[in-house]
Amino acid sequence: MTERQKSPAGQQTADVVILGAGPAGLTLANILHAAGIDCVVLERADDAHVRTRARAGFLAANTVRVLERHGLAEGLNRRGKPHGTCEFRTEDGSFRLDYGALGRRELHTVYPQQDLVSDLLAHYLDAGGRIAFETEAQAVRDADGPRPTVTVRDAEGRPGRWRARYVAGCDGRHGAARRSLPPGTRRHHRDHGVTWLGLLAEAPPSMDAVGYAMHPDGFAGHMARTADITRYYLQYEPGAPADAWSEERIWAALDRRMRTDEHGPLHHGRILQRSVIHLESDVVEQLRHGSLLLAGDAASLPAPAAAKGANLAVLEAELLAEALVDELRRGDSRALDGYSPRCLAHIWRAQEFAHWMIQFLHSPVGPDEESFFHESMRRSRVESLRTSRTHQDWFAENYVGL
Repeated sequence: MTERQKSPAGQQTADVVILGAGPAGLTLANILHAAGIDCVVLERADDAHVRTRARAGFLAANTVRVLERHGLAEGLNRRGKPHGTCEFRTEDGSFRLDYGALGRRELHTVYPQQDLVSDLLAHYLDAGGRIAFETEAQAVRDADGPRPTVTVRDAEGRPGRWRARYVAGCDGRHGAARRSLPPGTRRHHRDHGVTWLGLLAEAPPSMDAVGYAMHPDGFAGHMARTADITRYYLQYEPGAPADAWSEERIWAALDRRMRTDEHGPLHHGRILQRSVIHLESDVVEQLRHGSLLLAGDAASLPAPAAAKGANLAVLEAELLAEALVDELRRGDSRALDGYSPRCLAHIWRAQEFAHWMIQFLHSPVGPDEESFFHESMRRSRVESLRTSRTHQDWFAENYVGL
């Protein structure tokens, strides 16, 4: 099946049906295909959308190691940029952390997620992998038996079915895999009460560091993407639409919160993309339900304050791929039986650090005594990170690690 073919009506088969062509699904598909496992990826969007949908851009050291181990890192090794510095701007001054020289001395690689997905997709298709675009999974049925079925609908609305030995749900928190979980599945959810306006600006980075600014007006963040594109975040009015602020107002807020009068101007440019991001965390427990297994955002959604989502997705994909190869090639089910607890250990570590970052970066709302107490604790955390080498090593290990 070529990349532009759609699933025909009727029933088809594969040993592993993978729902979703994001980092988790495509990493899993590449590893399984290379091991000779019969698999197919079902993706509801078209190929152009898959290649261009912008997400995170900071790859952890472990993510790079996983991709290198499986021959999937050519693009990021050629075009990715190593990065290891944060700058914090606060009401009490600014300081920098060269986190790449702290903790385990690990760096991030700056590489836009859409470029990573394009690389993974190209590698999979070049190797003869099967993918059906514009094919929306409706439900996973009979996951408690040996041959689950995925019901699908193509772009013209025609129904179809895929039968499999295992279904890998990598289709996000609103996809068919989650909708098909049995009653009683535990879902842990936390609303952090913070909203961001996420921005892609046609402007070169203004700092050689990831910038975190804590300001009485709210948080602002600066993250390089490419030589000409910068990612910004602004703490935003809950409930406001993404287009509520003009570009002039956005740049004025960024200048003020990033304290450009103290630290120098930002490079302004056209706003290419904007989205409202409500900071929340979400975890499903367990990640295996018979023949249905979850990975990526279908398994957990960490709040984006610590760039953990794509990195968890790649880690989980490798663990799941290795477990499926053991089961399907060697009849050894031990790794598959242990898949959920192994992943959840990493997920909860990432969730804890993301929660810490949210509390670190955002002041509580309101002038009451409780808000004053929490704000005083936040400023104490900032001071500790600025002055304590032990705290700095902890930050570096958790900021990059999984």
